[in-house]
Amino acid sequence: MRRELIVAIDGPSGAGKSTLSKLLARALNYTNIDTGAMYRCIALAASRRDIDPADEESLGRLGRSVRIEFLRSNGGERVLLDGEDVSAAIRTPEISLLTSRVSACLAVREAMVELQRRMGEKGGVVLEGRDIGTVVFPGAEAKFFLVASAKERGRRRYEELCAKGHDVDLAQTVSEVEARDAADSAREHAPLVQAPDAVAIDSTVMTIDEVLAVMLEVVRKRRSRAGFSENDGGERP
Repeated sequence: MRRELIVAIDGPSGAGKSTLSKLLARALNYTNIDTGAMYRCIALAASRRDIDPADEESLGRLGRSVRIEFLRSNGGERVLLDGEDVSAAIRTPEISLLTSRVSACLAVREAMVELQRRMGEKGGVVLEGRDIGTVVFPGAEAKFFLVASAKERGRRRYEELCAKGHDVDLAQTVSEVEARDAADSAREHAPLVQAPDAVAIDSTVMTIDEVLAVMLEVVRKRRSRAGFSENDGGERP
């Protein structure tokens, strides 16, 4: 029996991966797995337990012990950490910066990669992160590398935080995006890098709908190549 595709979306912070992975999964009737939120959950748990981000042994134990779940409801998607809805708590600037340090821990990455593979091995999933197409699922049938200028990504992040009531500075937010880029690209384990067979999309001057249309066309062609017809349970009518 053929299984549906595994779709990987990688790229730097603020490129629109989370939004597009949700929209793409919904359009394809696939399951969306927000891997970035998983690392944010570990960062939040470490912060709450006063675990030093340099303490790899403690972080590894934490990564293997917590329970992370994704729930879809009429109000959108929710992220649960040990049964608690932390959808908002994991999106603060402080947790964003801590996530880069925590995700550089090899033991944490091993725990999360194992969990991600279990979640997505049967296909019919969209996963977004920074190493999905290179480490987690190098054999994914459809891979995208989504980018945008640091200035534009910082602006998007700034507007998102302002809308949520956070008191933030635009220049500082752009600087934090650049710092996150540097940390993600320079980390020893699974650094941010484009897979050779990924389709690169620069969203700097593109709308969400325009990027989504490109992704859907690529996935449609990959499904056709895999032997699926339009009526085989892919895109919703």
